[in-house]
Amino acid sequence: MSGGNGRRFHSPKEVLDFIKKEGVQFVDFRFLDFPGTWQHFSMPAHAVDASSFEEGLGFDGSSIRGWKAINESDMLVMPLAETAQLDPFTKHKTVFMICAIKDPITKELYQKDPRNIAVKAEKFLISTGIADQAFFGPEAEFFIFDSVKYSAEPRGAFYEIDSIEAAWNTGREEEGGNKGHKLRHKEGYFPCPPSDKFQDLRSEMVVELLNLGVDIEVHHHEVATSGQAEIDMRFMPMVDMADKLLIYKYTIKNVAQKHGYTATFMPKPIFGDNGSGMHVHMSLWKEGKPLFAGDGYAGLSQMALHYIGGILKHAKALTALTNPTVNSYKRLVPGFEAPVNLAYSSRNRSAAVRIPMYSENPKTKRIEARFPDPSCNPYLAFSAMLMAGLDGIQNKIDPGQPLDKDLYDLPPEELAKVEKTPYSLRDALLELEKDHEFLLVGDVFTKDAIDTWINYKLEKEVQAVDLRPNPYEFFLYYDI
Repeated sequence: MSGGNGRRFHSPKEVLDFIKKEGVQFVDFRFLDFPGTWQHFSMPAHAVDASSFEEGLGFDGSSIRGWKAINESDMLVMPLAETAQLDPFTKHKTVFMICAIKDPITKELYQKDPRNIAVKAEKFLISTGIADQAFFGPEAEFFIFDSVKYSAEPRGAFYEIDSIEAAWNTGREEEGGNKGHKLRHKEGYFPCPPSDKFQDLRSEMVVELLNLGVDIEVHHHEVATSGQAEIDMRFMPMVDMADKLLIYKYTIKNVAQKHGYTATFMPKPIFGDNGSGMHVHMSLWKEGKPLFAGDGYAGLSQMALHYIGGILKHAKALTALTNPTVNSYKRLVPGFEAPVNLAYSSRNRSAAVRIPMYSENPKTKRIEARFPDPSCNPYLAFSAMLMAGLDGIQNKIDPGQPLDKDLYDLPPEELAKVEKTPYSLRDALLELEKDHEFLLVGDVFTKDAIDTWINYKLEKEVQAVDLRPNPYEFFLYYDI
């Protein structure tokens, strides 16, 4: 079954008419949990009517990570008609919709629903009078593996990934003989097939994304061996972009699964090769005019430079939301090519913020935050970056001098003066605990939401990893 051809519905009636006309059998309701995993449930299409949109549908919020306690578990999903699409991956004809979350007692939007936080961030932007649209364009990288195996038991732990394309498989016995053309580590950027084994698979992903209304600009192999890939979406308003990023990840995983592969957005699954980042392009517009173009450094306006100032000032706290996994900090390691340096540049790709210089058209002028990765919850990460940038504009935060020098040629004493991203998720969460007032402005984030995020991540992820021996520790210490 093909996708939805990017249909854009404007009312519940249009969705219900489409369901009836197309013989849709099921309607799937989706929302994002706090850590960032899409959740869903389905109903027979005949059971969905106008009241489903007006009154919502009940579910148990206490079973969703980071949300309600067991004694206040009832919650409502409110389907958003404008997000409806035909699902191309279900056997039975299914329409899915993204939902907002409401409290059934107060009828208010739930303060810890990530999408609600993003909606509030967009409304806050408009209320400032600074701009009326924030455009976001993430470049989410991912890996396509043949297989993945892992185990974490009290008696032992291991993980193992494999790919027909991997550098370590030049000697692997394969059906019909090994054909070679494996990608060496760090040499995956742009070689043609047969070294690039996934041209057709990525093209199918793009076709499905276009059918689902996700506008795609380019796809290609990325730097690492073992099927690292990138498919770039065209920029769009922030909440729409976050919605589309969820569709993007869903599509990539399901197309890979359909063809016997597995796709992951885990930032650093391979030791000794590039990790997967998610460079995020941002710009502000008002009344159809771009606000980041000017006569300053790299063709930027003073507003854009202040926006960068806000991003850099709050970058350490931002990483708790833009790089929210223990694994994220296996990628953000100083001394390599990772964008860990809290500075901006039009040239230096290891700077946290880069200014793309591909075009002189004012409409293309934007800034690119290079430190985020695709493990993030996009509603929270995008909202936090927008709030940091707005804080920079409102308080005229100076971003300092650009870092255009080659970092590898900098004297150690000069390099030591350049601030770095945190070294671990624990450090990032502690930074967020110290620096989050800018997120509370306009009631975009609540203190409860931030505290819940910090406590959940510390308990369920940081501490959980800290308590477990790592296989490499046996290599280092078993013979002591």
